[in-house]
Amino acid sequence: MAKKALITGITGQDGSYLAELLLSKGYEVHGIIRRASTFNTGRLDPIYDDPHSGRTKLFLHYGDLSDASALSRLIGRIQPEEIYNLAAQSHVRVSFDGPEYTTDITATGAVRLLEAIRETGIKPRFYQASSSEMFGKVQEIPQTERTPFYPRSPYGCAKVYAHWITVNYRESYGLFACNGILFNHESPRRGETFVTRKITRAVAHILAGLQNKLYLGNLDAKRDWGYAKEYVEAMWLMLQQDKPEDYVIATNETHSIREFLDAAFGSVGLDWKKHVEIDPRYYRPAEVDLLIGDYNKARRQLGWEPKTKFADLVKLMVEADIKLLKDHREGRIKVAG
Repeated sequence: MAKKALITGITGQDGSYLAELLLSKGYEVHGIIRRASTFNTGRLDPIYDDPHSGRTKLFLHYGDLSDASALSRLIGRIQPEEIYNLAAQSHVRVSFDGPEYTTDITATGAVRLLEAIRETGIKPRFYQASSSEMFGKVQEIPQTERTPFYPRSPYGCAKVYAHWITVNYRESYGLFACNGILFNHESPRRGETFVTRKITRAVAHILAGLQNKLYLGNLDAKRDWGYAKEYVEAMWLMLQQDKPEDYVIATNETHSIREFLDAAFGSVGLDWKKHVEIDPRYYRPAEVDLLIGDYNKARRQLGWEPKTKFADLVKLMVEADIKLLKDHREGRIKVAG
């Protein structure tokens, strides 16, 4: 019989790539989606468009991390061998405007899920999506699994809670539970409000003459950027080990927003300085200046390492957004893959 996996946040960037990966490995994949007035399953279109994707083994269920009893019923009914908690209010800037909602979904949502697992009495392997934003005002460079956390946003604080409650349930109840501390990971499926996708989408629109200016905040912030499609493989690998542990997933390289602009605009022969304006509204009340992760433990124990280099990732995203815009204009509406 096929292994069953349950993914929260399946309609997001990571959830859609993880669903594809698990289906390719023969899993029966269940995903939780929120009820909304519009369909938000566009990132799953590549699965439905590909007849070889195993889409007949993909099942979507309505649910929400704010509804504990529904989570418990769903887990009891599906009886998954693996659960991946990727759902969150994951936009750092937005978390300052909605700290209570961010805490309810990102922090308390993880507890509801862990309690649902405990109450049903099943023993799935559990993956919690931790974040490099937990390091915030970094205490050492590069950051490892042992680096102390110093979050600088409501999102970062909520992720620290979810991380430690996962450790607590592992140690208190013998749950096979892992935290993946993923550094920034991007792709053509990244949400359009995130800075990387905002930039690559703007490049496509400026190139097409549909836009002239791009408004951004702090250009000096440095991040460790990898390719989301590769990072979901690390999630899966963590749950295949003999014992549960926590891992940093990163590239051990750091680049500023300016460098991202150089690469993105430069890939199509444009000068970003002619198009980018600074808008103070995009500054965060507390900034995270430098993130760079040491993935040595993941390489040593999981056999995982990043393959896509920074410049290649940026080019891949720009090309995908140019194609996406062309398809839109020609009436072939697709989601970037």
